[in-house]
Amino acid sequence: MRTRGAMNKKDPEITALEAEIRRHNALYWDEQKPEIDDYAYDALVNRLKALAPDSPVLMELGPSRHFGEERKHKEPMLSLDKCYTDEELADWAGDVAGKIVAMPKLDGIAGAIHYGDDGKLAVAATRGDGFTGDDITQNVLEISDIPRQIDGGPLEVRGEIYMRLSVFERYKQEGMANPRNLTAGAIKQKDRRKSAAYALSFFAYDLLGSDSETLAEALERLHELGFAKMPHRLLEKDALRDAFADYSKLRPSLDYEIDGVVFKANELKEQRRLGLTSHHPRYAIAYKFQGDTGLSTLREVEWSVARTGAITPVAIVDPVALSGVTVTRASLHNVAYIDKLGLTLNCKLTIVRRGGVIPNVEHVTEAGDAPVVIPERCPSCGKATVRERDFLFCSKPSECKWAILGQLVHFASVIDLRGFGEAVLEQLYDRGLVRDAADLYTLKEAYIEALDRSGEKLAKKLIAELDKKRTLDLATFLRALGLPDLGKHVSQILADRYRALDAVLAVDEAELAATHGIGEIIAKNVVDGLAAAKPLIARLKKHVTFAADSGPVEGPLSGKSFVFTGKMVAFARSEGEKRVRQRGGAVLSSVTKALTYLVVGANKEGGPSTKQKAADKLISQGAPIRVLSEAELLAMLED
Repeated sequence: MRTRGAMNKKDPEITALEAEIRRHNALYWDEQKPEIDDYAYDALVNRLKALAPDSPVLMELGPSRHFGEERKHKEPMLSLDKCYTDEELADWAGDVAGKIVAMPKLDGIAGAIHYGDDGKLAVAATRGDGFTGDDITQNVLEISDIPRQIDGGPLEVRGEIYMRLSVFERYKQEGMANPRNLTAGAIKQKDRRKSAAYALSFFAYDLLGSDSETLAEALERLHELGFAKMPHRLLEKDALRDAFADYSKLRPSLDYEIDGVVFKANELKEQRRLGLTSHHPRYAIAYKFQGDTGLSTLREVEWSVARTGAITPVAIVDPVALSGVTVTRASLHNVAYIDKLGLTLNCKLTIVRRGGVIPNVEHVTEAGDAPVVIPERCPSCGKATVRERDFLFCSKPSECKWAILGQLVHFASVIDLRGFGEAVLEQLYDRGLVRDAADLYTLKEAYIEALDRSGEKLAKKLIAELDKKRTLDLATFLRALGLPDLGKHVSQILADRYRALDAVLAVDEAELAATHGIGEIIAKNVVDGLAAAKPLIARLKKHVTFAADSGPVEGPLSGKSFVFTGKMVAFARSEGEKRVRQRGGAVLSSVTKALTYLVVGANKEGGPSTKQKAADKLISQGAPIRVLSEAELLAMLED
């Protein structure tokens, strides 16, 4: 038997074993080129365990990039907005120009697969929270539908990892609930060989980085690259309902689970125009199959006021069991939906738990005995209500208690202001101490001590919590304002691009609309919202500093703006943008007459770019834009 002392002297056999195991470990996990079988590899590991149980090599077994490491998505992987009626689908389609692609909505795990310049599979990650996912590269390599090498790169392929129903059959006997849950567990196995045993499959539904102009072209390109062909149809708008019906009929014959049909704008330029919200892309929607249904009776309609001033109806119904849950409240969406259903009090109605989650009133089966009265006064503040198309609003949301409380709760939640829940905020409002987020920072311990169920200890704790939130990162602050379409995704784009609050407030609609992932509709809502919120922002600035503002935004390029076009040779475009920002410059996405410099890449083919043509036109009209080469920019950065 060898002793620990012998190991410390680095026995030659132990040293040789460690080197050999490291080599074979890398060949198997990282390079996918094993030279020995599993039995021989395990024999080497067991020998090292016997000779040196404390060897650090035994802790290194597996891929060098372990599962669980986070991978930030270059572009958000947001979940899809959902609809359940033909009318909702038609409303969505009304905003889309051109043809629409329909494809089955697989019930699996979304993933992003990156191929490098050489076409080799480099990294794969789950969707995660839409912005950051878990690294699943090693397990993805075991899915036969996913090629390890493609023709061309770099490219990003997005799609759904799933388990075929024929494969799931053998797991049913073991009490597994459904293939999706089993897929989620299988793709996150730490041992790649265990993951491979589940025989997972993959359908690719999106291709990023290609020169395709339409989604249909991208899907064909994916098939040419070696991916399983994603079933899809290219449709005119009047054929959407028939496509949904056809997929519904096909559902029982498919070898995979689907829970609806996905519809997407076919033209990629149209996708860019429509843009994204913080939760979902506007250019796509999932028409879901209906969930569990039940019958109940409507007893009353409750009206709630959101932070936007929207007044939303909720049905209060007799208890009904749906999908294992007792339901007493169901969504009515808006006042137009009440009219559409012909809703009356004490009517019999059908409730559907859509997607197995949200209870919704579907239709009336027997009329009631009293009309549902649409409030002419806000149930919170008593001010007159205003109807705008399908929605009801409080006419004075800036003076409405529930709307103001909704804004305060949102602000406190986003900045993680602990202890300031709805009950505390309502007391502060009722006592006239807080009317907006800026008022929170003016609170004194004595004010909080006077609240119900409070005291000196709690007051000190809450004031200390407020003091911790006097410095906020810019993206969090923007999201906390609660403005339309200024959610997590858009707030982060603004913070990353402009870095300082004053720069964000100066952004115009055209410039923002040209930013990838935003689009015209969101740009208008954000710019209008920021303009309306300027008085509140000015008051908040007296109490809050911004982490993003403390970065290197003051420098020799302060006050100057840059737009990059063409492919750079001396450095990647992202590196050039970073170096400009580090010296105080602002990097924009579009050319306007206020632009200072247009940087034109040396490696540019096909004549002037759209941005350069726009700059040339503005220069001819007298705009003081200067065009820089890479060499001139480098000289400026070095100076």
